[in-house]
Amino acid sequence: MGESQISARNRLSVPSFSVLSSHRCPLRHTSIVIHSTTILAVRHQDKTCLAGDGQVTFGTTVLKQGARKIRRLYNESILAGFAGSAADSFALFSRFESKLEQYRGNLERSAVELARDWRTDRLLRRLEAMMIVADRKSTFLLSGTGDLIEPDDGIVAVGSGGPFAMAAARALARHSQLNARQIAQEAMAIAADICIYTNPNLTIEEL
Repeated sequence: MGESQISARNRLSVPSFSVLSSHRCPLRHTSIVIHSTTILAVRHQDKTCLAGDGQVTFGTTVLKQGARKIRRLYNESILAGFAGSAADSFALFSRFESKLEQYRGNLERSAVELARDWRTDRLLRRLEAMMIVADRKSTFLLSGTGDLIEPDDGIVAVGSGGPFAMAAARALARHSQLNARQIAQEAMAIAADICIYTNPNLTIEEL
């Protein structure tokens, strides 16, 4: 087999999943968003909880174990949590707070306007983060690709451990008598056991 044939064969054997994933999974637009944390929102039995772990990683190194990734906004009536680059997330918190002030705490309107800005503003589009925002009645997931998603059952999660936490929370909500805070705590503990980018040092806020 000639050298040109070997090179062609090697090129054909290179997997193309990295290219396909960016188109098929719009929420995974950078690796830092995926390998960052776990944020879980649970709305159950008239209570809303937002839980986040405390681990901050840089590549394969743990830099911090007690970070706080959840905030109370607009007179502590709205919860917001982020997954992704810390600096970018703080910028989004600030932008979202200004939207809440502009629309007098209307969560849905503020989330829609932030998602629109995030999608269309050239600078905001470069921010590497995802957000979950919630009040007593609604929960929304926002991303830089313009996604604005409201979960049907009030349970949603983002970050590297998000799928594990969300699956556990949904199962607990359907098949246990636990309240929202207990569901969030148990689901996050399960995610921390599975995901290496998530630790059991939790911050939980409740409305």
